[in-house]
Amino acid sequence: MEPTAAERTLSAQRLPGIDALKAMGCVLIVWHHLAFYGPMSDVVHTAAPGLVNWLYDYGRMAVQIFLVVGGFLAAASLAPQGRSVVRNPLSLILRRYRRLALPLMVAVAVTVVVAASVRPWLQHPSVPDAPSFWQLLAHLFLLQDLLGQEALSAGIWYVAIDFQLFVISVVLLTLWPGTRHRWAVLVLAAASLLVFNRHPGMDMTGLYFFGSYALGMLAWWASRSAQPSRWLLAMLGLAGMALALDFRGRLLVALLVALALVWLQRSGHGAARRWLQTPWLLGLGQISYSVFLIHFPVCLLVNAVVTHLWPVQLAANSLGLVAAFLLSLLAGWGLYRGVESPGAPWRRVRPPAFLRS
Repeated sequence: MEPTAAERTLSAQRLPGIDALKAMGCVLIVWHHLAFYGPMSDVVHTAAPGLVNWLYDYGRMAVQIFLVVGGFLAAASLAPQGRSVVRNPLSLILRRYRRLALPLMVAVAVTVVVAASVRPWLQHPSVPDAPSFWQLLAHLFLLQDLLGQEALSAGIWYVAIDFQLFVISVVLLTLWPGTRHRWAVLVLAAASLLVFNRHPGMDMTGLYFFGSYALGMLAWWASRSAQPSRWLLAMLGLAGMALALDFRGRLLVALLVALALVWLQRSGHGAARRWLQTPWLLGLGQISYSVFLIHFPVCLLVNAVVTHLWPVQLAANSLGLVAAFLLSLLAGWGLYRGVESPGAPWRRVRPPAFLRS
């Protein structure tokens, strides 16, 4: 059963920093894609190359926030006291798929329509081609990268990875019940950080990212343990070995996020913790997945309009980037309220009597 709005609010209060981190990660990802895709950033780059280059090169590291938070929340629901509570793994996996896939398919449909609309008058590599049937089918089952199908929107790869990571976690906690699964998580995390994550060709699989996800799981257990030091040592040991073997800035970000989550759960009501509970951060964190899904077609449309009307004007293209960001937040709010939210109108529509059991 999906949580109610009140339950989600209480959950946010019990887990300080989660929505705030998701909000900050969402903002960075949208601006990274604004710098990465579309002609507007090319125009702005001439006046602010340092800023655009930073967003291009480092904005993507915000993905580590979502990986760590995802692992943190997975441990909270699948093994809240350090012991697996998984009873019906298939049901959990199907529920996770439904939660991820439904708003994703709506966002893909919007992207296909927007791309078809702007394709005749925006000749740019960021505009996706018209999709084939097999391409759409691959997206439906979150298999586009594994099957070599071109993604129809920015960031879809992450949704597939998130689903893979959840499935891996459920399988681990099912095969090794009780507390033994924690050793399985540690072993697979070590393999990911020391081996898989060092091979870019594996970045279409959850194994490549499981190390960061596992840091989030360890952060949850550290935040709830009477002896957090052993979990903190495991986190520092795994990440330290990986960084010493092959320094990767993204892993350092993941470690810092994991440590911040532990500190936020175990600390008192400090100023930083109160700031992270401000309503606008909580609200943006709540709609962050919808913003993540819908921002690409919004940015594509704004790029097309600004480039058509003011192809080289710096002021117009700078304002266009800001407008694309703000409209992405608005579109994300609409997608959340209309599709993703537990209170979305479509959830109140009852099927015909002959379809109900």
